[in-house]
Amino acid sequence: MSIAIVWFRRDLRLADQPALSAACAAHERVLPVYIHAPHEEGAWAPGAASRWWLHHALAALQSQLLQCGVTLHLREGDSLQVLRQLIEATGASAVYWNRRYEPAGIERDSAIKAALREDGVEAHSSNAALWCEPWQIETKQQSPYRVFTPFWRNLRPQLAVSAPLPIPTFRGVEAAGNMPLESFRLLPSVPWDAGMRETWTPGEQGAHEALDVFADDAVADYAQARDLPARHGTSRLSPHLHFGEISPRQVHHALTERLAQRDDRRRPDIEPFLRELGWREFAHHLLYHFPATPTENFNAEFDRFTWADADDACLERWQRGRTGIPLVDAGMRELWHTGWMHNRVRMVVASFLCKNLRQHWHHGARWFWDTLVDADIANNTLGWQWVAGSGADAAPYFRVFNPVSQAQKFDAKGEYLRRWLPELRDASLPLLHEPWKDAALLKRSGYPAPMIDLGESRAAALGAYQAMRGR
Repeated sequence: MSIAIVWFRRDLRLADQPALSAACAAHERVLPVYIHAPHEEGAWAPGAASRWWLHHALAALQSQLLQCGVTLHLREGDSLQVLRQLIEATGASAVYWNRRYEPAGIERDSAIKAALREDGVEAHSSNAALWCEPWQIETKQQSPYRVFTPFWRNLRPQLAVSAPLPIPTFRGVEAAGNMPLESFRLLPSVPWDAGMRETWTPGEQGAHEALDVFADDAVADYAQARDLPARHGTSRLSPHLHFGEISPRQVHHALTERLAQRDDRRRPDIEPFLRELGWREFAHHLLYHFPATPTENFNAEFDRFTWADADDACLERWQRGRTGIPLVDAGMRELWHTGWMHNRVRMVVASFLCKNLRQHWHHGARWFWDTLVDADIANNTLGWQWVAGSGADAAPYFRVFNPVSQAQKFDAKGEYLRRWLPELRDASLPLLHEPWKDAALLKRSGYPAPMIDLGESRAAALGAYQAMRGR
């Protein structure tokens, strides 16, 4: 009897699962396994919000597999050692997995593949997370892209709307020593996750439910509504994509098929949304080719930039949504409560930290890493370096997001601010955006005065930038 191990990682689904499909096609039985090994993630072991999601995603995958009559085997320890133990226990002749693209993951997987093959065990890896492998897209000079628009121009024609792989038919095999999911200690010991439980449904089913909602409603107005934080105008698929509960190919195919059923007059343009998925692809392209960027400036010129000294009290006010700047505080409170923040607001809070407060982008990247359910090294790095001005295809440093004008433009009625700033819920509209203009309102509501003057801090940031350029 031919047995294969399918090593699940961040590909927690059964449909369009290349490793699972390949194993089932070549072997009579499969052993699905998840190995908890945060020590193998290098400096980027999953943060608290990611661990919460992972627990529930694994529980959902366990349930799915049980419905197929198969057990998801949970193990903890060094991945190679655990795989070798399972190979010896089951007589498996092959191990299948889907690739990861972070530097630590690439190094670990390459070593494991070489070791297994030296043991005489087949080792196969597949692409389950991206439209194209990071090494498949290159400039005419055969170098990696550094600017998104030409990258997307190259990638877009390659996106064939092919049908995703179905859930394969397979038979499982048992192995002794299965661990309970709770032993991974992924959930918080002090409950703080009520907001995330109200907001999200981790797992493959939850991913497709989110896609259905988006396809039926928000995609039609995506180009405009994606900038309005009070509306559910975005797909909210980012955590599902990060944990591999759905693939970009599935999303593309489902939207194309769904919209093809509408008449031409009612058929929305999905290109703006596909372009956003392309931005995710670009992030992985950059991380693969420039693996030091999670900690080092992509643009080395910023190594000379004069950041303000790290200030714990200042950072804590930003983290807790107590800066006195309504849109910044609303975004940070949404993040703390739900594990997610609207993308337009992410840019605003990041700009405020890096430019108005002139705190190093590392501080923001680390906080997002711990608090976002969709925390992803590639996307997190690209986003923070983009706002800071130090990254690939970055916003110019002198582009400083004004949180007041941003709120006035994208939350004109104050719905988003009133939701997340209950102390200002009864403030009139002009004061809701600028509450510091009424000292009585601040005193009555308990909302803090601004921790910094927006105009003065912007000027100081631009001065520091000019000094860097002059060195």
